[in-house]
Amino acid sequence: MNGVKIKICGLFRREDAQAVNAAMPDYAGFVFCEKSRRYVTPELARELRMALHRDIRTVGVFVDAPAPQIADLFADGVISIAQLHGTEGSGYIDTLRILCPAVEIWQAFRVRSRGELRAVTDSPADCVLLDGGAGNGCVFEWSLAEGFNRPFLLAGGLTPDTIPDAIKRLHPFAVDLSSGVETNGLKDAMKIMAAVRAARRA
Repeated sequence: MNGVKIKICGLFRREDAQAVNAAMPDYAGFVFCEKSRRYVTPELARELRMALHRDIRTVGVFVDAPAPQIADLFADGVISIAQLHGTEGSGYIDTLRILCPAVEIWQAFRVRSRGELRAVTDSPADCVLLDGGAGNGCVFEWSLAEGFNRPFLLAGGLTPDTIPDAIKRLHPFAVDLSSGVETNGLKDAMKIMAAVRAARRA
């Protein structure tokens, strides 16, 4: 499907997989960082992957995880994309590509200044993700990303209501939502559906 892609991140219940299947975003994300309240074990992620529609690509979110852990999840078919949120540098990415050459790699960056954004362009990842924080739902100053010159995912405090303006202003490759499609800390099927529809219309 053409147009802006949409990712729903932080699935950790079977109900989440059902809600995502009903809405059919492009990507669904599993968080493998133990400090996150959305953390899933490899076993649970495997169950959720099996419950998801086969056309939805799955993304593993990692923070300085051992590269072999990512390679194992990729080899098992649990994820097809690795999203890096830690201090992983070019050497780490090189190692990951050696272990699993076919994995797609996204690297997340917190955007606080234009100077930081310029450094993002040098990332060897296949795609970069611009965020306002460490998955805490913070919105960054979007004007910093206007005219950014490589494909990127936009994250940070997005909701179904703000997606249209975000896409119009920044033209991201994809939008990434987690807390913005939750109610009381749990994924909300109606909000997920609204978010996907908003992205498709845009």
